This record gives sequence, C-alpha cells and structure tokens, in this order.
Amino acid sequence: MGVPRCAWGGITVGEVAYGSLASVYEWLVPDAKASPAGNAQGFEMVTAGLAPGAQVLDCACGIGLLAVGLAEAGFRVTACDASPAMVERTEALARAHEVEVSTRVCRWDQLPDQGWQDRFDAVFCVGNSLAHAVGRSGRSAALDGMAFVLATGGVLALTSRNWEQIRSAGSRLDVWDRLVERAGRKAVVAYSWQVPPSWDAEHHLQISVAALEDGDQLQVTTELLPMWPFRHEELLADVAAAGLDLAGSTYDATQPQYLVTAQRRTALPT
Repeated sequence: MGVPRCAWGGITVGEVAYGSLASVYEWLVPDAKASPAGNAQGFEMVTAGLAPGAQVLDCACGIGLLAVGLAEAGFRVTACDASPAMVERTEALARAHEVEVSTRVCRWDQLPDQGWQDRFDAVFCVGNSLAHAVGRSGRSAALDGMAFVLATGGVLALTSRNWEQIRSAGSRLDVWDRLVERAGRKAVVAYSWQVPPSWDAEHHLQISVAALEDGDQLQVTTELLPMWPFRHEELLADVAAAGLDLAGSTYDATQPQYLVTAQRRTALPT
C-alpha cells in the first residue's frame, strides 16, 4: 500500500530520527512484546473494553508490532508515525501477517488535519515516544491532536519512561547484560544517556545496536535521539489540559516506565 504524506511542511524530531534505528528496532523491544500478538496482549487492559471491530489509532507505530497485533485481534487499525522508515516497516509487517492496516506518515500535531475528527475508539501512543515532542508546548500540541481524533467515550493509552528515575541516575552508559535474539540473529544493545542539569533542556539518548551477522561479523547501528522529559504530574496535567479525564496511571517511583490511560467523556469545544 502507498504511504499518504501529510500536507504540512517543516521538520520535527520524528521526521529526521529513527532513519537508522528503524532497521534494527526489534532488538529494542522487550521479549514479551517482540511479536504482534505479544505486543497486543500487553495492552489487553485497554482493549478489553472495546467493542469488536472498534477503530483504533497507533499514533507512534514504530515498526508496527502493536498495530499488526491489534489488527490480528479484529480491530480496524490505522497506524501513523513521523518517521517514513518506521511506517514502511509497519506496512511490511502487515503484509507478512496478511492483515489490513491503514498507514500514514504523520506527526502528532498534524492529526487534526487528517480528516479523523471523533473517529477512533482508542488511541495508542506507546513505546516511550511522547518525549520526542519538543518541550511542553510540543507535548501539549501532541496531546491536543490525539484528543481531537478520539471519539466521545474513546480511550487514550500512552506509555512513558520514568524520567524522574532516569534523571536521578544522571549521564551514563548502559550496556545491556545479555544478548538479544530476534529471528535467529543476536545483538548487543547499549544506551548512552546525556542528562543536562535542567529538566527543560534538550536531553539526548544515543542507542547502539551491535548485531552479529554471518556468524561472526559485527554490524553496528547507532543513532542519537533528542528528547524532552517530563515529570509524572506534568504529564497528568497536560492530559487534563487536552480535555481528557484521567482513567488510571501505573506510575511507581521504583519502576522504569508506566502507562497512563485517559478518556474523552464529552465533546471537545469547537
């Protein structure tokens, strides 16, 4: 299927990032979510309340694991991402699994321009992607876009790293303590965190994936990603400011990430 392009110009983080990591992203996904079925099962607490055939949007779809898993579960799925390389991988995965997933290259702030107002029964923004929105204004625009395309009664589900925990650990190099295996291939993953003193400053995460090819050849893929972190309470306030009612949060100061769910209970003001 072809990839419709959004009309707005300009460059954002998503459009220039993940050009390299898209080819190796499967090594960054936890084992339990490394398949479409496993990824969808990880969000059954959200999908359990949806009607069969409900319309859902994965608005930071990555390589398509969740989108394809939701399509396999019988939902009508639209997937978008600011990275063309990620959308292409989503399309390839949908073809391989013989499911229908409508795709689009699209930023969060472009969601109101897609003709999707009030369309989706659920919107997913997972994979710790929201921190790529540039600052609080960018995050607010992203959440406003997600709220705009939610149907009344629809649910937003988003995941985030525990940025309080990350910042407390400071700048550092984290090399995963095991080989990650995907489809018979193995890789070592390393994260290099650059954490400035201020919460409001641009943070950086350099991700390196060293994959063993042809038995003993090492192929290294590296990309530097900019991020703008946020506190848990800031995220909850931003969700409320987008006109959504908080449904739940799994935030725990001792855990590395959490899930926030919210609901659009009434029509948004025009």
